[in-house]
Amino acid sequence: MVEFSPWNGISSVLFACTFNAVRSPMAAALFKRRFGKRFYVDSAGLRQGETDPFMVAVMAELGEDLSRHPPKSFDELDDTSFDLVISLSPQAHHHAVELVRTMACDVEYWQTFDPTILEGSRDARLSGYRQVRDALSARIDKRFPV
Repeated sequence: MVEFSPWNGISSVLFACTFNAVRSPMAAALFKRRFGKRFYVDSAGLRQGETDPFMVAVMAELGEDLSRHPPKSFDELDDTSFDLVISLSPQAHHHAVELVRTMACDVEYWQTFDPTILEGSRDARLSGYRQVRDALSARIDKRFPV
């Protein structure tokens, strides 16, 4: 009997969202924070957005400096030989499925709230970004146990 491993030979992961400005860079940074350089991890979006200051602020609370994160699209990836693509928005998921049709790569969809739609005070918006950050961290911990 073959025992299931949540890793199944995974050595490279791509996190993808719509603009590569909030969810996917957060997830990639959280993954790197947990696993260091043991795995290759990157992030991309359907389109290149601009680094979100609220994302930078909530990641800085964990000691992660993403102020120089260069948002990029799928077309700008240096390498596309990933073992797993984790899409965090419906649009990115559709693109990821198309991208991997000819590759030996798995795709997972993690429905993730888009905090950029939040309105209100700075504190209220930061709270929403923290919830997304913490939900991504918990999902990474569950999916990739140490």
